[in-house]
Amino acid sequence: MHKGIYKIAAAVFTVFITVSMLSACKMPTAGSASGGKKILLSMTDTDDTFRQLLTDAMISDASSEGVTLDVSYCGSSLEQQTSDISNAAANGYSAVIVRLVDASTALQMEVAAGDLPVIFVNNQPEDDYLMENKYVFVGSDEEEAGKLQAEWVLKKLGNPSKMNGIIMMGEKGHSGTTGRTTAVKQTIRDNGCDLNLVFIDYANWSDTYAASAMELFFKTGQSFDAIFCNNDTMALGVVEALKKEGIDPSKIPVCGVDATADGCSSIENGEMAFTAFQNADGQALSAIRAAQVISKGGKISSVEGGSEDGKYVWVPFEAVDASNVSQYK
Repeated sequence: MHKGIYKIAAAVFTVFITVSMLSACKMPTAGSASGGKKILLSMTDTDDTFRQLLTDAMISDASSEGVTLDVSYCGSSLEQQTSDISNAAANGYSAVIVRLVDASTALQMEVAAGDLPVIFVNNQPEDDYLMENKYVFVGSDEEEAGKLQAEWVLKKLGNPSKMNGIIMMGEKGHSGTTGRTTAVKQTIRDNGCDLNLVFIDYANWSDTYAASAMELFFKTGQSFDAIFCNNDTMALGVVEALKKEGIDPSKIPVCGVDATADGCSSIENGEMAFTAFQNADGQALSAIRAAQVISKGGKISSVEGGSEDGKYVWVPFEAVDASNVSQYK
């Protein structure tokens, strides 16, 4: 109890200091709401393919739902995100959708939002920082993506008793990085396979970083059976590194997440082996609808995929390989 009080007090103090320092920062200019709800989307950046898809889809869905959505880009600045959110209530917004710069700062953003409901997307905070029908996470269960990758590879390799694996992780501290990586390792071991990780590193969702990491790994001369990447972009970088090294990527299962257009094309071309479709359109529409429902005092359970505890709206991952990839292009 005392620990929780100290955490809230610290968050309030941090918000006060941050807002004081950034009083000159301006919110995006909101358009006319025409009687509908007005929502602020605080997005870090869109240099990642999935975040771009998610942002574009939310803009489109908001328009279809009769909602005014304003997007504020804060890059990697925690201070800018805090400032934008703290000014949302004063600017007439009814809810805030947030892609957190850092998942550990959820409480700080909730304090900054005041009485406004907060819908978190793409970077999941801990359950303790969510509140029924007030502070909600909309997304896909990250562990499900890693589980799907591992199950597919185990089947592809004939359920081996041992495996030399490589994992390319995304952004350090991101819920997707943690969930997907943990599930790959756990699923393989739960199926009686001894996983030997010959290489694991952060590649920050980047194809360039992933390719460079693979080039370093090749110098070790170690053998490997499969490569698990936390997203498609890194998987594509791995594929290019394999080709550059003279290794046929079709001989080594390379797995991604997101089912981006480029990832699906790579599967069709026999290079990437597998990806887990993360439904950007589904997440976007669910986030917009969750914001509408909560701001009207409704229950999250009324939104498709909404949990009974009022804290989550889940949009399932889907397994994609050569057998069904044409459905995802």
